[in-house]
Formats: sequence, structure tokens, C-alpha cells
Amino acid sequence: MTKILAGGVGKNEVANAVKALGLDGIDVAVSSDMDAAMKLRSGQADYYFGTCHTGAGASLGVLVGLMGQSACHTFGRSVPTEDEAAALLAEGKKVFGFSMDQIDSVVPLLVRAVAARA
Repeated sequence: MTKILAGGVGKNEVANAVKALGLDGIDVAVSSDMDAAMKLRSGQADYYFGTCHTGAGASLGVLVGLMGQSACHTFGRSVPTEDEAAALLAEGKKVFGFSMDQIDSVVPLLVRAVAARA
């Protein structure tokens, strides 16, 4: 089972978007950023999706500090392609940030990419 944690201002919306996909083997929970960092570091979770109003970095501030920049990526205002999402996962990215108004576009793409890797 792959565990995704949803955080930031749109955490409930992200969790609902993940659940709505109904993909087998994907579990999602709402989390604070600090709790998410601890769960990621201890192997209790696999990925973190953080949201803020701009996608410019506030969605990942704590995670970047505790997990390191190499584990994190923010999409900002852009929506990745399937190939970009797959490449980021292949690089070992586990923490993703994006703006609240990109939830409907980014979440399905990322979750499907995560599911394809499982």
C-alpha cells in the first residue's frame, strides 16, 4: 500500500481528490507538514502533496528543511506532463508542492504516476 499525505491550505481538497480516483493500493491521509516529515523519514508514509495559495514554496517550507531539497519539488503555477511527473518520481522526489487552484489538474496526474511505480 502506498501512503500519500496531504498538507497545506488545501489538504482536505487534495485528500478528497486522491480518494475520488479510487485507485487500488493508494491510501491518503491529511497531515500537518511537521508530522508528514517525521512519517516520511521513518517510512510510515511514501509521499507528501502540499498546497499553498501560490505554489511558490510555502507548501513545502518545513519539508525542504527536514527532508532536503533533493526530495522535494514544487510545481508552482505549472501543471506537469505525465513524463515530467514520472521523471521526478524516478529521481526520488517524494514531496510535491503546488497551488490550490491546480489541485484538480496536478493530483490525478501525480497519483496515477505514483500508482504506476508501485
